[in-house]
Amino acid sequence: MSRSRLDLIDKKILNKLQENGRISNVDLSKSVGISPPPCLRRVRILAEKGYIKGYHAEINASKLGYGVYVFAMVTLKNQDQASINAFDAHLSKFPIIREAHLLTGDADFMLRIVAKDWDAYQEFLTKDLISVPNVVSVKSFLSLREGKNLPGIPIE
Repeated sequence: MSRSRLDLIDKKILNKLQENGRISNVDLSKSVGISPPPCLRRVRILAEKGYIKGYHAEINASKLGYGVYVFAMVTLKNQDQASINAFDAHLSKFPIIREAHLLTGDADFMLRIVAKDWDAYQEFLTKDLISVPNVVSVKSFLSLREGKNLPGIPIE
């Protein structure tokens, strides 16, 4: 059974799984209005087709001692593909960098970084991030609080 387009049931399944990745197949099937066997088949097809990339636990950062979120705007000396690829490769070495987005505009990358505290971020910035080849400047923006954080995407 192959689907090139998502129907309403598929979208409901994706929305429910996005809200709660640990929902049982029985509960999922009830919430979308189909029986469990076809629901499980649909979930497997959605995963095979790449609509479902994985399942994650949402971890309480402060419980593990991470109290600082920083958005860092990084400007590179060169923006050719080789330079961007090399920068991407360096980013993978730093687990405190949780997201990296290539941008248009004044900065080349926006990084979302989580650190234990401000001093830990400053140490990372001065010892690691600034010393990555091709980095010209880093502007740091400390998050004062999280106002909204919805997982995933809007599914209509």
